[in-house]
Amino acid sequence: MNTQQPIIEAIQNGDLHALHHAIEDLLVSADANEQYEMADYLMNFGYLKQADEIYAHLVYLFPEEAQLKIDRATVLMELEAEDEALEMLMDVKEDAPEYPQALLALADYYQMQGLYEVAERHIDHAMELLPAEPLLLFAKAELMMEMGRLSEAARLYEEVYATDKEIAGVRIIERLADVHRQGGSYEEALHYYQHALKDTTSADLLFGAAYASFQAEQYEQAIRYLEDLKVFDPDYFAGYLLLAQSYAMQENNKKALEVIKEGITRDEYDKELYLFAGKMAIKNSLPEEAEAFLRQAIALDPEYMEAVLTLVSMLSNDERDEELIEIVEGLHTIDFEWSTLSTFAAAAYDRLEDYEKASKHYANAYQDHDDDALFLEKYVYFLLEDGQHDKAKEVAKKLNALQPEEQEWLDLLTRFDEQ
Repeated sequence: MNTQQPIIEAIQNGDLHALHHAIEDLLVSADANEQYEMADYLMNFGYLKQADEIYAHLVYLFPEEAQLKIDRATVLMELEAEDEALEMLMDVKEDAPEYPQALLALADYYQMQGLYEVAERHIDHAMELLPAEPLLLFAKAELMMEMGRLSEAARLYEEVYATDKEIAGVRIIERLADVHRQGGSYEEALHYYQHALKDTTSADLLFGAAYASFQAEQYEQAIRYLEDLKVFDPDYFAGYLLLAQSYAMQENNKKALEVIKEGITRDEYDKELYLFAGKMAIKNSLPEEAEAFLRQAIALDPEYMEAVLTLVSMLSNDERDEELIEIVEGLHTIDFEWSTLSTFAAAAYDRLEDYEKASKHYANAYQDHDDDALFLEKYVYFLLEDGQHDKAKEVAKKLNALQPEEQEWLDLLTRFDEQ
């Protein structure tokens, strides 16, 4: 009797009730090898609880079989039953041939818990037992990459790549490209991306190659990769912003705006796209479009600092003071405090002759901008107009320290001393 076929049919039909009964029959009628095969089969199709049921049965039958404990622990970790998984792995004896594999599984467990140093110790122990094992080198490289120890990760990936081009379904050349990109070695990363793309094309590879090209200031090449990416996967949203930025770096602002608008039609909830669209509209002398894009970015995130600053700067340049103040005071109502905005609000209230509020915002901005000569210049004259001579003298001294060559501040300090 074929005890495996009912399980296969139950999976194909999505019939959990039939699958339960088929597994019961398997555990009674099939030999251990067949049961083991079906546990692996169930794992591959995502039936983790059912696979664990079989592994638990096999562990009960063969309590000394280390491989079964490791396999069951792997399933239990996927099921988030970490404590039970840890118990299984700790039960593997050091003299077992599978012990390095158990150490690697333990490293995975500790890595999942964020205990990276403990994970590293377990991998290192396994590597002492099997120093030339590529899987262990790869595991340590993955851990180093996650820990941000990128140069060490790159060295280990190189060592793996010398003997194995792929491990556990991962192409090592792609990892080398990614780790060099993350480490800021963009030309080295680009070298690996280009080699990887000779064998296969994916959206991530095209974007990675484009990003490395952009950072290496090879903007024309970045554009070629990103235009290919648009064709390969039009919904790879991150590509639109990088493509627009690449055109902008070539000072092709019209094309940059066109691309970023296209990106917005694909992803209308990405605030970064609206911000960049606003900036490109400004460069293309389209102030109304720029404002609309910036306001949309802020609508998506009222505390989006760069978008708020860009819009407030626009309004300040146009002296649209009531609208500027509405934005700043609106942010105050949601307890968003940012002293940079007070520099604009102070000037706006000053122009509107609301000197009490202007004074409040100048004082607030002064706390964080006492090294900003342009701000201090406005502030010192406001203080003089407001009759706050002692404070004006303090600010004038800061201006003199920042711009000792400016006779204006020396003259102002001299007048203070004469009074």
